[in-house]
Amino acid sequence: MTIEFWYLIGAALVFFMQAGFAMVETGFTRAKNAGNIIMKNLMDFCIGTVVFMILGFGLMMGEDALFGLVGVPNLDLFAKFASFIEEPASGFTGASTFVFNLVFCATAATIVSGSMAERTKFSSYCIYSAVISLIVYPIEAHWIWGGGWLAGLGFHDFAGSTAIHMVGGISALIGAIFLGPRIGKYVRDKEGKVTKINAIPGHSIPLGALGAFILWFGWYGFNGAAATTTSELATIFLNTTIAPAVATVTTMIFTWIKNGKPDVSMCINACLAGLVGITAGCVALDAIGSTVVGIVSGLLVVVVVEMLDLKLHIDDPVGAVGVHMANGIWGTIAVGLLANPAAPAHLEGLFYTGNWYQLGVQTLGVLTVAIYTTALMIGVFFLIKKTVGLRVSRSEELKGLDSTEHGLPSAYADFAPSTVAYADYTSEEALHVTGSVPASEAVEVSVIKKEETKKVSKSSPKFTKVEIIFKEERLYALKDAMNKLGITGMTVSHVMGYGVQQGQKEFYRGVAVETNLMPKVQVDIVVSKIPVRDVIETAKSVLYTGHIGDGKIFVYDVENVVKVRTGEEGYDALQDVE
Repeated sequence: MTIEFWYLIGAALVFFMQAGFAMVETGFTRAKNAGNIIMKNLMDFCIGTVVFMILGFGLMMGEDALFGLVGVPNLDLFAKFASFIEEPASGFTGASTFVFNLVFCATAATIVSGSMAERTKFSSYCIYSAVISLIVYPIEAHWIWGGGWLAGLGFHDFAGSTAIHMVGGISALIGAIFLGPRIGKYVRDKEGKVTKINAIPGHSIPLGALGAFILWFGWYGFNGAAATTTSELATIFLNTTIAPAVATVTTMIFTWIKNGKPDVSMCINACLAGLVGITAGCVALDAIGSTVVGIVSGLLVVVVVEMLDLKLHIDDPVGAVGVHMANGIWGTIAVGLLANPAAPAHLEGLFYTGNWYQLGVQTLGVLTVAIYTTALMIGVFFLIKKTVGLRVSRSEELKGLDSTEHGLPSAYADFAPSTVAYADYTSEEALHVTGSVPASEAVEVSVIKKEETKKVSKSSPKFTKVEIIFKEERLYALKDAMNKLGITGMTVSHVMGYGVQQGQKEFYRGVAVETNLMPKVQVDIVVSKIPVRDVIETAKSVLYTGHIGDGKIFVYDVENVVKVRTGEEGYDALQDVE
């Protein structure tokens, strides 16, 4: 009873990881797609539950058949419910086994969502998510955990580096290739050669970090739920702490050296990469082994993410392939290299014993599961693409999937959306005209003739508008300085803009951010009595820090000033005294 209670608590922790995946994917993508991503992460579990209880569970855990290739489906969940929940003499109840394997199945399905984010039809997502939970995951998981042929050979994947993460990562890679990159991610010339790679930053690093913390917390159940002794559980918790921590430190140092600054989003990926890497061998490795796994995972995730983006031009917004596929493979192979016979699993790793057998079995398992998953998912994505279609239209992608797929104006209804979130990165391409309204009607131009404006007496004082654009943090310093100068009225606006700043190249996930829109403040002041030169010099003294981008000042002649409330014009309209 005590072991089964922990088994179910572990399953609940794994279920909570769905929230972590949702937060990471949402944070690493743009705000206009946040609702769509939440919906996908909700539905892959719900749809997965339906298909897993109908067929998937039977294929995975049913009586072994066809030389260990597949389980025989049964409907004991429905037909023999009393025995399904009855406590056996040994092992777990059928109900506990079902729930435990279901939450793992849902994890494999949700991994794919990240690499295909921001441009996939929701209906198509539902289809391939259902297929993964129905047949893809259950059959290969039967080989490993359901008494199948790989289990018989001694293949060791304690919590799913191969069965879940590599399978999900391979599916994510194939899906991203079939789908193609997001609009504007890669700029191509007439021959189709990529001439520029655009960074498309996610809208909320805090959400991504929150997701990573949730996932790490849930991973103690992911790796530890199947532990049957205190020694096993302690070893799992130890290794599940060391590997991701070391991986994150490794990535921080690596990106710091390579890019000049530590990459926040890549470090978030790194802790997940370390968790994936230790999942197979969490009960078979010692502290030294988990440290090695962490170091390699921290380097591997950066290399693979950047190779896909910079060299292969495969658009994976959240790094799912680098985190799950690459480190799922590495973590499984690491068991054959680093397993310590003194650990609770008592496996013989090559570096500890000189025995090649475990490494051979691990390699065989990785290759066969990879071939099976690749063949099946190519077929699935090919059929979806040729029938219902995989990708939304160009206009739907630019507007955002929240509104076009779900009728949701914004996932953040009470907050103004960022200008960047709705930007079309394809500024170098021809404008796509989708409407039929003539340009003269769609974009009206009104010309106000000078003689239509009310004349101002020649004796009226001169009015000048000073427009100042500068960094947000200097707003209150400028306001105070202008008050001391005698200026009591100003208009303040938030604006977005950019300028090409030499020597200021920044990187997002290894890609140079060349023309990023940055938030600025614009202050408009109209003066008459106070000398314009005093306003300019005061602003310069307050804003100047010696850096490019301190600000710009524009000076305009103003023909007249009218105070709407009183009807006063000219100099009197500028006075605040009633």
